[in-house]
Amino acid sequence: MGKIKIIYNRETCIGAAACAAMDPKYFEMDSEGKAVLKGAKEIDGKFILEIDDNDDTYQAAESCPVRAIKLINLESGEEII
Repeated sequence: MGKIKIIYNRETCIGAAACAAMDPKYFEMDSEGKAVLKGAKEIDGKFILEIDDNDDTYQAAESCPVRAIKLINLESGEEII
């Protein structure tokens, strides 16, 4: 199992909550109705977290209706989603 980088753009988020439903380990909703990427660091207005590759995070990114979540393969640098 490899490592991936999650890049979450909070400004793009519309609060659909699909990410929190699909991957509650890393996503939750806040009092403003937007997603929070748990444990992430904010860099240039985006929230970034490196984690072990897992299916729930792929489902969270794929379920986002506005594509606020990107996944990057850390080994190849390729954008997965």
